[in-house]
Amino acid sequence: KQWYQRRVRGHKRGEVANILELHNKTPVWNDETQSYVLNFHGRVTQASVKNFQIIHDNDPEYIVMQFGRVSDEVFTMDFRYPLCALQAFAIALSSFDGKIACE
Repeated sequence: KQWYQRRVRGHKRGEVANILELHNKTPVWNDETQSYVLNFHGRVTQASVKNFQIIHDNDPEYIVMQFGRVSDEVFTMDFRYPLCALQAFAIALSSFDGKIACE
């Protein structure tokens, strides 16, 4: 708890040197499908509100993590540095919260 409180105080003072900020990659409009799409390079095969890619603003082509549907009840997750398996899995699990009734 003390570590967290120190982090929060440091963040409020603008001390963010050791904090990495990641974002969802913004999908692009596809005229052919009349929808927004992300390129999963064949790893994700079904459209879903749960599909996402995470990037760092410094290099939007370096996909830190991607998660998406491959069949009705099966999803795939790919991740790489700077995330570990536990962090990526936690992020993937969080994508199910609040979206249960969206599909």
